[in-house]
Amino acid sequence: MALYLTKELENGATIYVWDITESEEDLLNLTSIPSEELEDLNLIKNASRRKEKLAVRALLNEIFDDRVYLGHHDNGKPYLQNQLTEISITHSERFVAIITHPFEDVGIDIESLDRDFSAVEKKVLSEEEIDDLSDSERKRDMQLPIYWCAKEAIYKRMSILGVDFAEQIEVERFNPRKDGELEATFIHKDGTELDFELEYMIFDNHIMVWLVG
Repeated sequence: MALYLTKELENGATIYVWDITESEEDLLNLTSIPSEELEDLNLIKNASRRKEKLAVRALLNEIFDDRVYLGHHDNGKPYLQNQLTEISITHSERFVAIITHPFEDVGIDIESLDRDFSAVEKKVLSEEEIDDLSDSERKRDMQLPIYWCAKEAIYKRMSILGVDFAEQIEVERFNPRKDGELEATFIHKDGTELDFELEYMIFDNHIMVWLVG
């Protein structure tokens, strides 16, 4: 078993992170997989994607005492078919993370800091957010991943297709640290706004951002 961490939040949510140290064969042996998921798994040609899917199932089996059945809405948002628990799932090549809450909407994203985030600045940041980037290369190397993960977590929580990350998701200026809080706003296309408070942490060269509510 490779449960890397469990983080219980004051708002009633819990985050679980699985370190994918096993081979695909090991994950298959330790994981009880519903038949529908197994059929979908057999259609995936990429070995890394299969391991990520298997690690998600392994983590779900670790979290819940009874077997849960994972489904996806038309927009891709995951849900549990036989549980009322709200859930959001993310993964990098190394980690799978799941956040749960009994009833509040949730969103989570994780990325390796080794990823090239140069495209993030050009495609998903507003002009104001670009202006807020630090002149320090070290700080900028932390800011861009945090911006991306924050916007991805909000996108997952909103579960709306066709979102313009630069125009519709605004992250307030922040000073990157090892862990901290963020404030952000989602702007619907009709102009209505939703404000969010997010949290983040950096560990083992990865950044993870989440929100609840």
